[in-house]
Amino acid sequence: MKNKIFFKLVFVFTLVIAAATLTLDVAITHSWENSLRQQIEINLKQKTEMFALQVSATQLKPGALGSMARAVAAASGARATVIDVHGEVLADSDALPETMENHARRPEFQAALAGQTGMDTRHSHTLGVDFLYIARPIPGGAVRLAVPLSAIAEANQKVWRSLLSASALACFIAILLAAWASRSASARLDRILVFAGKIAEGDFSARLAEYQNDEIGRVAVALDTTARKLQTSFQEVEDSRSELEAVLNSMQEPVIAIARDGRAQWANRRMELLTPTGVRLNQPVVQTVRDPNFLSAVQEASLHHKLVTTRVHSFVPGRVFAATVAPMPSGGLVAVLHDLTDAESIETTRRDFIANVSHELRTPLTSIQGYAETLLDGVTSHETQRDFLEIIRKNASRMTRLTEDLLILARVESGDKKLQRRAVSPAELLRDASDYFHDHRADSGMKLDVVNEALKLVSADRDAVFQVFSNLIDNACKYASQGGRILIGAHDVEGFVQFYVRDYGPGIASEHLPRLFERFYRVDKARSRESGGTGLGLAIAKHIILAHGGTIAADSELNHGCTFVFSIPEARVNRD
Repeated sequence: MKNKIFFKLVFVFTLVIAAATLTLDVAITHSWENSLRQQIEINLKQKTEMFALQVSATQLKPGALGSMARAVAAASGARATVIDVHGEVLADSDALPETMENHARRPEFQAALAGQTGMDTRHSHTLGVDFLYIARPIPGGAVRLAVPLSAIAEANQKVWRSLLSASALACFIAILLAAWASRSASARLDRILVFAGKIAEGDFSARLAEYQNDEIGRVAVALDTTARKLQTSFQEVEDSRSELEAVLNSMQEPVIAIARDGRAQWANRRMELLTPTGVRLNQPVVQTVRDPNFLSAVQEASLHHKLVTTRVHSFVPGRVFAATVAPMPSGGLVAVLHDLTDAESIETTRRDFIANVSHELRTPLTSIQGYAETLLDGVTSHETQRDFLEIIRKNASRMTRLTEDLLILARVESGDKKLQRRAVSPAELLRDASDYFHDHRADSGMKLDVVNEALKLVSADRDAVFQVFSNLIDNACKYASQGGRILIGAHDVEGFVQFYVRDYGPGIASEHLPRLFERFYRVDKARSRESGGTGLGLAIAKHIILAHGGTIAADSELNHGCTFVFSIPEARVNRD
């Protein structure tokens, strides 16, 4: 590359010097020729004027005119000619007048016979060379002097040869200087090229020393400054990467980075330890994690560029992970696996404990409640004993409901309670809810209205949905008795049928809404206990609806009632 730049610069310099020298030579030659011609014209005009004065002042015969013409020609070095007013040649210094043609139509004589100084340049047929002709008027005719232009051509040739010799010498010296300058510039560019190659290879410690303050020098200084900044930035990035790698390696959660082409790009130490065969870097991620849920989450996050969460059961035998796959700005993905094994084991133990305790408590509580009722039937006096027995019965009854709700909730959460789903119309579900109200809550002083706008069938367990409606209606009767009215209904939405239970009571403050479906959460604890609620009805309703693949939520405003809304997927009816 150095030689290419050197020869290019020399070639360009040579062209520029040659063009400049040639232009200068042509200009000088042209200027010299014009100057010489002007001098000859001025000189010849002066001699022609003297010739005209001499002929005018002397009255000579035609024979004597020839002698004068030859004398003037010898003195001026020019051809002398005299004609009359008709253009006939009276005398000529180089030829016999009798042999010469009429000159009346010659341009210079036409101007002279008109009383002006005539001038013309043309080829002489008589002598066969180019001449400059100048004529002046005289009484009875005109005189003319002519000089050959071959002298100008000879002078031009001498000047041109001199200029070519000088130009050749100047070009040679200039080319030597251009070669030296080109070699210097080529060497400087070669140093810049070597420097750029080192930077491209990642050697940011390379430096470029340049002390000249021209354009190449400024480029070199800019490149050197850029290299210093790149070294600083690269070091900062490397430090950040090392810190991030240390943080990720210290995490207890396995982390793996996936390139946009689906290959495993990086993994922390925890991921390496948990993978049976080790993380296979630069290989498809399926060779490291073969869990179908994980691979589906990776594919979905890559296609839709969104965060995806799933459960991974087959990554490590006997362990369950929650995998979160998130897209990265570079186009790849990062997946974090959180071990849920211990948490799920604890949750399973908790559910089993609740179920077992509830089951064990149900029998003695039933016995206590039965015996209390028997004793109450036998007591006819002693009001204090009756009150005590009534308290025992009420609390035993409440504990029985609590154990029943705990058992139901444990079965729903664990999946032991299998839903018997079939296609059912919303009208049937609303009718079951209305019948429950009239059978169990008609004496509460509330009025129930039903509005059914749904046309689709839903895929639902009729008994489970009835339990959801009964829990929500019980809540409305307990906490909204001041409203005097309950509204239940259904309407179609895309892919679902949405049901609602609305009351017109005092409503619920907004800060309580996010926690309404938690176990044992009560907005008004004193009133809940007084009404005999267990605090599990909404939690049971939530898990039943989630098991159906739907959603449930509450919307309320103080003094404007409360609305519970839940959705159930529409049934896919085979129309074949």
